[in-house]
Amino acid sequence: MQNKPTYKRFGERAILIAWDTEISVAVSEDILRFQNKILKDKKEHILDIIAAYTSLTIVFKEEIKDFEKIVLELQTIYEAVFLSVKIQKYIWEIPVCYHNEFGIDLQEMAQYSGLETSEIIKIHSEKIYNIHFIGFLPGFLYLGGLDKRIYFNRKENPRLKVPKGSVAIGGKQTGIYPTETSGGWQIIGKSPVNFFNINNKQPCFAKAGDFVKFTSISKAAYHLLKKEVDENLYKLSKTLYDD
Repeated sequence: MQNKPTYKRFGERAILIAWDTEISVAVSEDILRFQNKILKDKKEHILDIIAAYTSLTIVFKEEIKDFEKIVLELQTIYEAVFLSVKIQKYIWEIPVCYHNEFGIDLQEMAQYSGLETSEIIKIHSEKIYNIHFIGFLPGFLYLGGLDKRIYFNRKENPRLKVPKGSVAIGGKQTGIYPTETSGGWQIIGKSPVNFFNINNKQPCFAKAGDFVKFTSISKAAYHLLKKEVDENLYKLSKTLYDD
């Protein structure tokens, strides 16, 4: 069990629950378990619940009249979290093409860091990343675990259009743009995978607590997989995570 979180008022209808610790897989799992249990026990009273790296914000449907009473209820739920069933987690294998046509910032990143582009690709693709939470855009995975050697600052002037599927690095984070949007992260590759499909029963295939492993593919393989994805024939590879 992590250090117990603290509870603070966050306006008239919200409570901010904060973990006084660094970002980690253990903290992320702690938050996820707590979030799931809160939704199970108090769903009828909750308007929204927002997870972040080291916090959880609960927005209630009605104004909070008795803050201490609700905190006590939440503390009781938190203590019960660790008696609950273990969460099933998966490692999702995400194909990425790091070709210069897609990794449009790789050369600049190599010049800045002193690393070869091949080294940046190797470092990025050999890690397993934890999905802390999903947000910013539908299907945008906030991934933890980036190697310090490839921390790169965001661009001073963000692009107006970042292509869908772009794999990028922003500071200490890496992620994939699920749709075309503006953005200031350093783009190192592109994935043919759809990260959000409103027509699916589960629009985003992954969930907080799961893991992502990037697999480097050729440009030719990218186009073949993209065709399969477009024709709804491609099936993502996943394995059960055993911790």
